Amino acid sequence: MKKEFLALLIVLFFISCTNTRNEKGSILIVVSNTEDMGDPEKHFAGNNLWEVAPPYHIFVSHGYQVDFVSPTGGKVPFSMDPIGISSYAIKYENFNGNVENSLTPDLVDYKNYKAVFIGGGYGPLFDVANNENVLAIIADIYENGGIVGGCGHGPGAFANVKLANGDYMVKDKKVTGFPNSTEVTKSWAKEGSLLPVMLEDQLRANGALFQTKSDLNDKHDVVIDKRIVTTMFLPSSAIVAKEMINEIEKNQ
Repeated sequence: MKKEFLALLIVLFFISCTNTRNEKGSILIVVSNTEDMGDPEKHFAGNNLWEVAPPYHIFVSHGYQVDFVSPTGGKVPFSMDPIGISSYAIKYENFNGNVENSLTPDLVDYKNYKAVFIGGGYGPLFDVANNENVLAIIADIYENGGIVGGCGHGPGAFANVKLANGDYMVKDKKVTGFPNSTEVTKSWAKEGSLLPVMLEDQLRANGALFQTKSDLNDKHDVVIDKRIVTTMFLPSSAIVAKEMINEIEKNQ
């Protein structure tokens, strides 16, 4: 009898957790299918695990359902070793099971999501930044009152999002991301020469009030302006996710 009662309690516990998550709502994470930059040396593009798994952990640990979408769906490439929060998300929160089955854009209904996040890695600059279907999803979530977040090179992927009035989503908004001043010092993309566009340049061209290191108290600060939440570098990716949750709850 005690075993049956214990089993019932366990079932009720999991039902309660499921209901809580459903009540919280869903968040969409956009990832890239691009593995390399197309150069002879095959410099890695892909997604940065440390900029995707920690935000995923923050979202699910706060009770949100998380879905992934990529331009062509399915499995996506990652760099970086699974340590810390990333390792926890993989081992205990089914990160791999979800991200390896990323949705195609046609399977995404923007009305189901309270926010959308794009992490770094160079990949999104290659196949997300000009994918009309993915950009339309981001625009629809934003215009439906949702929150848009990005870290590192992620903001460059939503620089080209256009709203229904024809304006770029980032126009007249404070936004940051991996800056030119750092890009030109790194060999990862041959000082930026392998990139289809320099992130900072594209955001500025589309009207964003790009925040450089000199504009911030600390280079790891998170910038929030009109439901867009961004940061320059990967150490703050989880903080972006937490601030996105704060924005969701503030706007409910």
